[in-house]
Amino acid sequence: MSEYNTEQLQTINAVVACLCGLSPQVRRALEKKIDDYLAFRREVDRFLDRHFSELCTHQCYQSGESACCSREGITTFFADVVINLLVSSPEDVKRLVQALGGKPGNKCVYLSDCGCLWNVKPLVCEMFLCRYARDTVFGNAPDLLGAWRELRRRGKEFTWPTQPVLFDELETFFMERGCHSSLMYFHNSPGLLRVKAEHKIG
Repeated sequence: MSEYNTEQLQTINAVVACLCGLSPQVRRALEKKIDDYLAFRREVDRFLDRHFSELCTHQCYQSGESACCSREGITTFFADVVINLLVSSPEDVKRLVQALGGKPGNKCVYLSDCGCLWNVKPLVCEMFLCRYARDTVFGNAPDLLGAWRELRRRGKEFTWPTQPVLFDELETFFMERGCHSSLMYFHNSPGLLRVKAEHKIG
């Protein structure tokens, strides 16, 4: 198993173990905490489905030439894993684990014949648009480009720690319960720690 797959599997197992130890009340409070983020993601999904789905399906997925999904490993934050597992069934989690146990290939380990195995894809994946897609859709539609930039700005409200943000808070929640992962970038990344220090966060 590759280093990337091992890191992903260890994080999934750690989150699942921690979630199983939560009381129903605490679990419901945690699920409530991500409501606004899930609403934001549904809005992003609607935008992408309307303006990019057909283009990207043909240009990238069906052709096998995606600049993102063709990579063996994609960037995931610890909070990405938590949010996805909170909305996933045991069967969904089993499929993720089975995928991580497979042999390394020339595409994202989470990319199946039916598409991405995540129910709520990592934010880095969701917000990535290649230059061809951007030029094709936004070329003659400055209003759409403005709408996309606004969605990207709103995404930072959950991830960019110039103020308290959900992704940082989820890491703290799990760390306080003895869960640790190398994907906890908000507590381990020098760059993010510097941003937090500059804005007196945490």
